[in-house]
Amino acid sequence: MKPAAPAPAAPTPSAPPPTKKPATPLPPKSAPPATPAREAGDKTASSAAKTPGPAPAPLDLKELKQELKDTKAIGIFSKITLKNQMDDLLGRMRKYHQGQPNPPLTDLRRSYELLVMKLLSLVQDDDKKLASDIAASREAIWALLADPKKFATLDVS
Repeated sequence: MKPAAPAPAAPTPSAPPPTKKPATPLPPKSAPPATPAREAGDKTASSAAKTPGPAPAPLDLKELKQELKDTKAIGIFSKITLKNQMDDLLGRMRKYHQGQPNPPLTDLRRSYELLVMKLLSLVQDDDKKLASDIAASREAIWALLADPKKFATLDVS
């Protein structure tokens, strides 16, 4: 048995190359006349867009504690857990400032950052203002905790 010969390919009609239409120039757009009020408005709008509003003032520890008590974004059991973790961190900071080298400040900072991240994850969806306040206060609160003189004046009972 002989293999069947392939069918001859049908000739493809050659299409003429597409023709380009000559480009028609667009009429020039005329700019609105410049007026002092328009120019001043443009400068004001552009400078306002470049400079964000003032950053929120950082919370102190008492304010943060009260905000956390008041928020509906965290359940009661989570609030109790957070309070215990905060008290533990403050106790460890107190021991550090009294001269105990363990844990080192770097470990305390890591514990602090983890606690802040936990707080942010709990409130970010349901209490955006509190999340923003916590984020804005993060470094200011750490500065209070890390400075022995400032820490000694804290009253977070």
